[in-house]
Amino acid sequence: MISKAIRLARVGSGSELAAALLLGLGFPCVMAAAVIPNLWFFAAAAFVTYAADQYLHHCGSYLVNRLAAVRAGLSIRFLVRQLLLVLLLSRMGYGEATLFYVTVACLLVFYGLQAPQSAVVTLIRLRRKLPVVTRNIDLGAVSIGDAPPRLLMNRPAEKMLHLDLFGLIGVLVAIETGTEGFAYAGLALMLGLALLYLAALLPYARPSRLVPPEPKVLAAVDEWLGTYRPTVILYFSGSRDSAYQVNMWLETMGRLDGRPLIFLRERNIVPQLAMTSVPVLCVPGGVHLMNMDLSSVRVALYAANVGKNIHMLRVPTMKHVFIGHGDSDKLASVNPYSKVYDEVWTAGKAGRDRYALADVGVRDEDIVEVGRPQLASIKPWTGAPKNPIPTVLYAPTWEGWDDNPGNTSLLLAGENIVRRLLTAEQPVRLLYKPHPFTGTRSARAGAVHARVTAMIEQAAAERATDPRWAKERDALRAGQADARAEMARIEARLSQLAGGSQKNDRDEAEQSRDSMVAPETEAETQKLRDEWNDAYWRSTGWWEHKVITGPEPRLYDCFNESDAMVSDISSVVSDFIASGKPYAVTDSAGMGAEEFQRQNTAVRAAVILSNSAAELDALLAAVTDPAADSLQEARRELKQYLLGPDEPTSLEQFDTAVEELAAKAEARNTGVARSLGETVGG
Repeated sequence: MISKAIRLARVGSGSELAAALLLGLGFPCVMAAAVIPNLWFFAAAAFVTYAADQYLHHCGSYLVNRLAAVRAGLSIRFLVRQLLLVLLLSRMGYGEATLFYVTVACLLVFYGLQAPQSAVVTLIRLRRKLPVVTRNIDLGAVSIGDAPPRLLMNRPAEKMLHLDLFGLIGVLVAIETGTEGFAYAGLALMLGLALLYLAALLPYARPSRLVPPEPKVLAAVDEWLGTYRPTVILYFSGSRDSAYQVNMWLETMGRLDGRPLIFLRERNIVPQLAMTSVPVLCVPGGVHLMNMDLSSVRVALYAANVGKNIHMLRVPTMKHVFIGHGDSDKLASVNPYSKVYDEVWTAGKAGRDRYALADVGVRDEDIVEVGRPQLASIKPWTGAPKNPIPTVLYAPTWEGWDDNPGNTSLLLAGENIVRRLLTAEQPVRLLYKPHPFTGTRSARAGAVHARVTAMIEQAAAERATDPRWAKERDALRAGQADARAEMARIEARLSQLAGGSQKNDRDEAEQSRDSMVAPETEAETQKLRDEWNDAYWRSTGWWEHKVITGPEPRLYDCFNESDAMVSDISSVVSDFIASGKPYAVTDSAGMGAEEFQRQNTAVRAAVILSNSAAELDALLAAVTDPAADSLQEARRELKQYLLGPDEPTSLEQFDTAVEELAAKAEARNTGVARSLGETVGG
């Protein structure tokens, strides 16, 4: 019942639902207390509404944000509470007293101060918003002042409105004690702090603290482009949650020959970018993009098929390539939109064949096999579990944009898979790392994810006290403590390299001005992340189940820690094949093993699971007994078919493909220039 109420109210937890109910019931109680009148009832109900309001805003609750749509927004709630305080004064016999008129006057002045405070905050935000966002780009030609402290600009309306608490407390204490001085002191403190807040904001509204007009900023960016002269760009547009799609290419871009540039279209992607020393230019406006000087760019790489790609595809002086963000048998991997690009790059021959079978208009001569540079960190299988018991990774993909049962195993098979792994006759350790989008479209998928998480966490808690692991726990306790201390040390250094707490105090303009990452800083960060990953696995027992939903440990780190994997039709399967380890894929749509393998290349060397997951025993047997692993040779052949040869390296193949396509773009531009010259001359 409670869980259903949580879903209907669109709140994240029971405590959030309770706070919403208290807020809804609190205001009628405040009104009743003012009418009765009852001072202590009023005080208790009022403070409940304050606390509930604050908690819901702290949670970023969807429900409290929607109150504005029903004429119960933040300012209205505070105003109603102040009016009820005036009503309480009147009902308690202060209607003709000086205290009554002073309270009303101070509340009106306080209300009046909110307008200039809000106006100044809005002015600062608007005038400190650059038309572009940058990283690793010198904007020295643009004078950008320091940002206001986060304390002043973060949730300013709430901070200002909550100052009325001093006045409220003062008035209530004055009523209780009969000493009006408490009310005057509280009201004076309320107004004084409001004036102080406004005074603290005003210096940041000076022209020297704002950013120059758009034309000057865009001219500075064009000047930088003319100096740097990028040759290859990674173009990306997408939602905040899709940042992983561009992050997976950052290291590859940093290792390319030439002068690479990361070109983004949404501001909210920039804070989600992993550290990189490659210049980053985010241009939200299509008109601004079309007026930029990109004449030096010869190759544009696209990690996603989205509508905003058209803004760059219109530039004829560069060659356009779809590289995607994974190589799988999903329909997205053969999107008909792909035919708008000059070339489509796939990992191996499987991608070429996939387009041929789909017949969506992508010509075979426009497909180039370049491998998968990101897979270099995946370690090959040794042929036996790395720990006394095998580790199985369950990495389901998300529910997708429609309700096709084949999208994810989580809905129909997830609980069965997890239950069978947790209760396997021969113990295994389970790592659960779902897709970042899980539950974003389907509430049902989110609910299954929550149940699966609860199952694993309960099993992990039981193992923590299981006598079978007592000896191992005692032996590893000291080493685990050392590993956790090392993780804390590494995290502190990573925070320092990333700018520490000061990064949160900077606004977008200041970060564009100051965010410059040296290649040696990037190299140190990568080294520290590898060390953190090693310490993370040492900090946990090799028998401990884990739910991993954050960005760390990374998916490929989980590949290296596991001995086998269960997943769905997605690029995760194709990437895991690089390890050579046994894997299973769930036929959630119930096609049958033969048809499932016929339609999906990546499962041809997999253990095929039905939704009951009864076939998991075959996967576990392949991990523990080499003689039972009948698919080892099939995995080796499939790896080459899907991902290409090991030599030359994928990075070398990718770099060569960029150079060759850049040469084609240069030849095209030279030919066009020659033709135009001949036309003019004729």
